[in-house]
Amino acid sequence: MSEKQTSITFHIALDENQVPEQIVWQASDNAEQGECDAAFLTIWDKKDKNTLRIDLWTKDMMIDDMHIFFHQMILSMSDTYKRATGDEQISKDMKDFAFTMGEKLGILKKGE
Repeated sequence: MSEKQTSITFHIALDENQVPEQIVWQASDNAEQGECDAAFLTIWDKKDKNTLRIDLWTKDMMIDDMHIFFHQMILSMSDTYKRATGDEQISKDMKDFAFTMGEKLGILKKGE
């Protein structure tokens, strides 16, 4: 393992029903911390070839904001997929889906 290391910590405040009320994250190499209303963490288990995930959002996360969040995640994933695999066509297909989704959700105007 490399000598340089960093860690990311999440602190989740839960209500009496175990629903997140507040999500705060901090990176060990950054003195600032951030509060967010949603965090989706995906981890690849290479031994079992399985994706593990933690999906969290606060009860204050608005549905309209969740639409934007998902739209932006898909766009971001398409860029990451292209960098990781070099597959421009699948990346473009993912972007096309994100733009169609954005239009259907009213995030984007037709043709944006």
